[in-house]
Amino acid sequence: MKKEQTITIWKGCDPGFAKAIAVFETLWGPYSTTSRRYPIVRLIHEVIDPAVATYMKTLPARYSDFVAGVGTGTDFSEIIRLVGLDAMVRLQRQMLRRFVLTIDTQDSRDRRFVATIESLTELVWDCACKLPKKSSVAKGVNLNAQRKYRFCELCGELTELAAFMATASDLHVNDAEMEDRKKLQLSHQYCAGHRPLLENGERNPAYRQAKRASAQFELELGRLNRQCANRGTPQAASGDRLVDSYFFRFFLAQTLQPADKAELRNQARLMVDTKLSDRKKQILMLQWHGLNQSEIARDLGLRRQTVSKALKSVASLPKLFQLKD
Repeated sequence: MKKEQTITIWKGCDPGFAKAIAVFETLWGPYSTTSRRYPIVRLIHEVIDPAVATYMKTLPARYSDFVAGVGTGTDFSEIIRLVGLDAMVRLQRQMLRRFVLTIDTQDSRDRRFVATIESLTELVWDCACKLPKKSSVAKGVNLNAQRKYRFCELCGELTELAAFMATASDLHVNDAEMEDRKKLQLSHQYCAGHRPLLENGERNPAYRQAKRASAQFELELGRLNRQCANRGTPQAASGDRLVDSYFFRFFLAQTLQPADKAELRNQARLMVDTKLSDRKKQILMLQWHGLNQSEIARDLGLRRQTVSKALKSVASLPKLFQLKD
């Protein structure tokens, strides 16, 4: 039988906590945010709270300030009850970001802590997205609750299905509106901006352009995720020293963490759309080192005119991609 959803466990996650997530996933089938009989926060309380408490006891007290509720002696699930799942994802991301910027030393214990809390954040996000096996939300709309329910395959926006479900519980529609909703075919793969067909039935040029470069998008996203997860040294694994150095310098000016999935996906999309090629990354890196056009051309084995043309193109890139001292 095909599993409806898999909770991501980060490499390096605490083994005991990873086991708790696996147990959680075997039980969560009927649970959701909308079910009265099977509220998913209750399952978090029963399975995840004890795992969080057990893991935190293995760490020095200062780590408690970076996991919601632990520092105040409150259950993780209780904070979720107070602020909601979506807000908890944002809160925990902010707390982990603060950890990385303040006390993270990149030793084995800190890397395990980051991987464990990233896994915890993934679980909360998945719980916020999850539908029960038999969903009655917005009955009559072609939702197909077993389909993928997250980000657009081509950017960091929510899919049409995910965006709809994020507000579905707040919708109040009359019979006429419901008939209109029955005609909806909400995409579980793409956002409204990247759906293959426009509302008038014509092909969407934004989809065609992004789809042609989907492999490059996935490549850049992988590099961003690897470097973001370990900022201490170049980690993009591009196969080129200058390109790896570019990603390393790029993230020194940012506070994003791997849990900031939407932002990272949108950055990858922007890299592709603005044609920030590996050659341009090499040029940006050499320019950052203070080399002039002739020196850059000699270092890369290019003609000086080629470098000059590339630098003009580089100058038009968004400031986000310009390296800072």
